[in-house]
Amino acid sequence: MPRPVLLFDLDGTLADTAADLCETTNVILEMHGRTRVPEARVRHLVGGGARLLLERGYMETGEAADEALLDQSFHEFLDYYGRHIADHTKLWPGVRDQLDMLAERGALMAVCTNKVEGLSRKLLEMLGIDHYFPVVIGGDTLPVKKPDPEHLFEAIRQLGGENAHSVMVGDSETDVDAAKNAKLPSICVTFGYTRIPVPELGATATIEHFDEFPAALAKLLPQHFG
Repeated sequence: MPRPVLLFDLDGTLADTAADLCETTNVILEMHGRTRVPEARVRHLVGGGARLLLERGYMETGEAADEALLDQSFHEFLDYYGRHIADHTKLWPGVRDQLDMLAERGALMAVCTNKVEGLSRKLLEMLGIDHYFPVVIGGDTLPVKKPDPEHLFEAIRQLGGENAHSVMVGDSETDVDAAKNAKLPSICVTFGYTRIPVPELGATATIEHFDEFPAALAKLLPQHFG
């Protein structure tokens, strides 16, 4: 039987990255004369990668940024964030135990994130979970990113898995929509970062803690976890 495939989003799904994303965003906004955005608000702006986060940040604090300002801010963001990527970031409770369980079950695992690939790999290493994820598809890995289904399909191909045995795990409309576009089931965590309430996203299953993850998998992939 083909092995199960688990595709994980990173920010808000595997790890609570909001504090470092918030601080970096505010450092860049202040550099360009804008006010700070409260962390609680930044959590609702995360989900499309750093450039979209900055675009939303500028709109939150006044006039929208033009392309030149966004280009400059994006490079400044990557530089600062790369040096402060894990000052406050930590794994959500229960994540490591579930990754251990999946590894023991022979699951194939990849990270599918709109965060740039290099920073994603750096963060996974600093969190000590990079060895679970031989495949990382970032926002700049392909010409497309989530919610385009090719983002997920490429991860499955690189893992050597099959779509029929795959599940997307995320925290936002970007992840759920990517799963829908790929015709894959999805698990959405309720504690991540989303601008739309989780019950309205239409995920196949939701969990409030990673302790609930095995039960969700048993329903979606009963041939592997039932």
